[in-house]
Amino acid sequence: MVEFSLPPHAKVKPGKTWPAPEGAKDILTVKLYRYDPESGDNPRLDTYLLDRSRCGKMVLDVLFHIKNEIDSSLAFRRSCREGVCGSCAMNVNGRNTLACIKPLAEVGDTLTLYPLPHLEVHKDLVVDMTHFYAQYASVQPWLKALTPEPADRERLQSPEERARLDGLYDCILCACCSTSCPSYWWNGDRYLGPAVLLQAYRWIADSRDEATGERLDQLEDPFKLYRCHTIMNCTDTCPKGLNPAKAIAEIKKLLIERKL
Repeated sequence: MVEFSLPPHAKVKPGKTWPAPEGAKDILTVKLYRYDPESGDNPRLDTYLLDRSRCGKMVLDVLFHIKNEIDSSLAFRRSCREGVCGSCAMNVNGRNTLACIKPLAEVGDTLTLYPLPHLEVHKDLVVDMTHFYAQYASVQPWLKALTPEPADRERLQSPEERARLDGLYDCILCACCSTSCPSYWWNGDRYLGPAVLLQAYRWIADSRDEATGERLDQLEDPFKLYRCHTIMNCTDTCPKGLNPAKAIAEIKKLLIERKL
């Protein structure tokens, strides 16, 4: 896996160090990326020496502890705390994941937190997802049925047809996979990225959808789809255990079959 690295222009300098509380025996060192658009001291890496026994069980609990007990200026996104909403996606010790389901027991003595790589940072760990969501909207992620819906029943699927959607509908759009992909770093303006392509395939694979040809036409593009070079970072880092690389391969396969 190609691990996280800052873009060349982002030179992070050492920031403030917050001492450990008196009497703490088990120290957790947290190195935290800080950026404030209203400050000239950017970006920097603050260090917090924490009592591990007061930090909770998950990485997100550490952020709550810092914000509530030490530094209220810290900014990060969070919501469900159950690995469902995708809000707390960030880079934890060099790997993109969800802070709410990353056990603190797995990070060792030092926890290093950065925002998702290669996205514009609004503040601290909060990144701009506008472009990512616009790309998601571009694949028209809704059911397209050309024939009228039956008046007396819903659109039915067999168990086999429904099973084809497993591992596709589960995506929570956290962007961990897309922001771990070097191809997306280099061509993010035109390459849709693994998360959006997985979502595109979710509708192509749906037996109730009747716009497969139209969807494939929209994806057959040197940049939208074919910037994927099967690096596999996306599958390696997905916190939900999904396989975006396989979905991308299935789209390419369908395009080839259509030509043959």
